[in-house]
Amino acid sequence: MGDQLRIHVEPRLRRSPLVLAFGGWNDAGEAATSALGFLEKAIQAVPLADIDPEEFYDFSVQRPEVRLGAGGERSVVWPGFGFRYGPIDTARELVTGIGAEPNLRWSSFCDCVVRLCDEMGLDQVVLLGAYLADVVYSLPVQVTGFATDPEALKAIGVIESSYEGPTGIAGVLGDRLAREGASVVSLWAGLPHYINAAPNPRGSLALLQKLAAHLGVAIDESGLCSEAAAFEHRVSQVVAEDSELSAYVERLGRRELAQ
Repeated sequence: MGDQLRIHVEPRLRRSPLVLAFGGWNDAGEAATSALGFLEKAIQAVPLADIDPEEFYDFSVQRPEVRLGAGGERSVVWPGFGFRYGPIDTARELVTGIGAEPNLRWSSFCDCVVRLCDEMGLDQVVLLGAYLADVVYSLPVQVTGFATDPEALKAIGVIESSYEGPTGIAGVLGDRLAREGASVVSLWAGLPHYINAAPNPRGSLALLQKLAAHLGVAIDESGLCSEAAAFEHRVSQVVAEDSELSAYVERLGRRELAQ
């Protein structure tokens, strides 16, 4: 059990936040994992640790993928969860965690994350997610969430979620980390259910902006802004060419104005 968390390096981290995103149920339009992937590239994050997938994934559900290298050689990439780190300013590093939602043994998976936090001194955690909702695709993406300190949400203009119902690993892990004494913020982007497209850069941009505001860091969003604008243009064309979809979006818009 102790070997499930595999730490590759032990850097000297300074007041580092931990930001996590899980693919699958927690990640409509791949908005959360794409947002965190964009941030990893921006800070040039390097490997820190990973969680052995053998105990936590059903490989008939989360199947390994065969990839071809530049020379045509084949390799198998297994689903899993990896942690990286990189500097976000002159005084702090950021630790990230991205991967598929585990299929099995969620409590033990949470144990691995808690152990990483203990060993690396990480006590500030942000979880990113996205869900499908009845929203107008062209309006600003609304980000809701919850936090161990509700003032943290108010400070960045995020509405506290009143959701009750089924949850994913992000909800379970957020609850566990809060009970362990960590400061937890969970940010969720609401995306239109009638747009079946991934990745959704508008959702990623909304999450990234709220995350940057919460962490108090400046991130060059220009590339993601361009992707979001192009995505909205493509969606507008699809909606305009479908009379039923256009009428549905118009009804959603009228309902939004009436609220």
